[in-house]
Amino acid sequence: MPGPATHVRLARPSRDLAAAERFWVEGLGLSVLWRSTEREPGTHDLLMLGFPDAAWHFELALDPDHPIAPTPTVEDLFVLYLGAPVDEALVERLVAAGGRRVPAHNPYWDEFGVTVQDPDGYGLVLCTRSWGRREG
Repeated sequence: MPGPATHVRLARPSRDLAAAERFWVEGLGLSVLWRSTEREPGTHDLLMLGFPDAAWHFELALDPDHPIAPTPTVEDLFVLYLGAPVDEALVERLVAAGGRRVPAHNPYWDEFGVTVQDPDGYGLVLCTRSWGRREG
């Protein structure tokens, strides 16, 4: 049965794994947990990112033979609850690594954080709040 320690993988397509890696690793500070670029017919190039020993990781996939264009919406967000003010140097690093600071579709995220669009167009929210039962 799933529980609080169940590992979570969030998977989505990417049009450019090198650009995604720059954003998530150089910009945000995630680690490359695993990668596969075997270029064998029928296989995907994969990039798995996260924090070592965390209970979650990102999987970015590219099928070179049949690429799927990412189709993010304004509600496709990856939210990190920092529990502290957003460091402007971090935002600048994300932008320098290929991101773009954007206004949030939901004003809640502008009130309590900063939204940066990754190279594939998905939103990363750096939230100043802490995650808890009464917050979200």
